[in-house]
Amino acid sequence: MPVTDLIPHRPPFLFVDEIVSEDADSLVASRTWRPEEPFYQGHYPGAPITPGVLLCEAVFQAGALFLSRAQGAAAKGVPLLTKISDVRFRNPVYPGETTLVQVRRKDSLGGFTLMSGAMTSAGKRIMSVEFTVAWKVPGGGKA
Repeated sequence: MPVTDLIPHRPPFLFVDEIVSEDADSLVASRTWRPEEPFYQGHYPGAPITPGVLLCEAVFQAGALFLSRAQGAAAKGVPLLTKISDVRFRNPVYPGETTLVQVRRKDSLGGFTLMSGAMTSAGKRIMSVEFTVAWKVPGGGKA
């Protein structure tokens, strides 16, 4: 099933290519960072690296994929990021690299899901982050 069947994100703001594996508490996705993506033109000219905020976004989108799969057919609404903490970057990601993104549910509490995420490339740790997501129906309704 394409990731676009599970989450509302679309190009040019879709940073997960496919689900690689999943279980009851975690999901692994992949993303190839294509050299022709426009953000590389300005980050940085002559020495392009993937912006850290987009690496975080890829993790958050993998979290949304996890929540969508966990909810199944009941997944109406959109994922809303409610908290980000303890972001740590260890290595840059260059155009053409394929990264693996792992997210894990830590706890669910009152409509919020606490998660941890990590990204690797060729066995190297790229970054890690703790985050919380709520799944909401736009306009104030509940999912």
